[in-house]
Amino acid sequence: MASTFLFALNAVLPIFILILLGYFLKKSNFIDTHFINILNKFVFRVGLPVLLFFNVYNINNLNEINWGVVAFAVIGILIAFFVGILSLVITTKDLEQKGVILQCITRSNFALIGIPLAMALGGTEAVAIVAILSLFTIPLANLLSVIALNMYHVNEFGERISVKKMVINIITNPLIIGVALGLLTLLVRSWIPVVDGELVFSIKNNIKFSYDAMRLISQTASPMALIALGGSFEISVIKPLIKQITLGVMWRIVIVPAMMLSIAYLLKDRIVGMSNSFAALISLFGAPVAVSSAIMVHEMGGDEKLAAQLVVWTTVFSVFTIFATVVIFRSLGAL
Repeated sequence: MASTFLFALNAVLPIFILILLGYFLKKSNFIDTHFINILNKFVFRVGLPVLLFFNVYNINNLNEINWGVVAFAVIGILIAFFVGILSLVITTKDLEQKGVILQCITRSNFALIGIPLAMALGGTEAVAIVAILSLFTIPLANLLSVIALNMYHVNEFGERISVKKMVINIITNPLIIGVALGLLTLLVRSWIPVVDGELVFSIKNNIKFSYDAMRLISQTASPMALIALGGSFEISVIKPLIKQITLGVMWRIVIVPAMMLSIAYLLKDRIVGMSNSFAALISLFGAPVAVSSAIMVHEMGGDEKLAAQLVVWTTVFSVFTIFATVVIFRSLGAL
């Protein structure tokens, strides 16, 4: 049990420490609001799109996909999205807050902590499953996030955003563009001949400088996003938003993982590959809300204070919920 707890801490605490660093840098006036806004813009428009492209590009083998597990993950995210919409009718009145909470319900920090958490729980086999799932779930989660934020967004005249504008926002969203370009690259790569086990041409081997540049840029996304998040965090806003924060935290790290992982356990003998996928599924459904969710809200003009609070508090409390989840599923023999 001690090693399990240490694994969960090692996956989540680095994220929390970088958030604290950003908070104290802002409090000590080492960085200011202008710098944080520029950092957010870089992460949203450059760092994270490159990171997502890089993750998709590095998926090597799609031949052994367990489509049942992929379908379960995709359907699980869709279920969380639509059940979340229904629950918000009752629990939340403010339109902008509805969009932020719905994004929190739908979108986990799979891109940033999925791999380290899966590695800690299931080794390289789990990481391979995470890579495959990320190809399908990250684009879906980003798409649903843009829809969630747009469907409740109100312009300066108090009007809802049009369907046409929503579609344009989805198509031009930098995160979705990054994933789309990665998928396009995978498609093109599948047409390139293989000689002696190697592709005749690839970005990684033939124009290595560009591959290395993308790798370095992708490595900046996570720490910059977390530092910017910490810098924008304000303890004073917690009290007015306590109900919304509690609602979002409960959905993201308690209700969604409890619901989806319980169903997964019941179906483990009916879906091929499910019994070996719990480390990846815990990483997908049990992780805190994505750091980039706060940046996306900031860029799209939503309730960024609530979004930042949800990232911080889902991250803090996920240390305990991930630990509890791992203990339960290890005792059930699923890990």
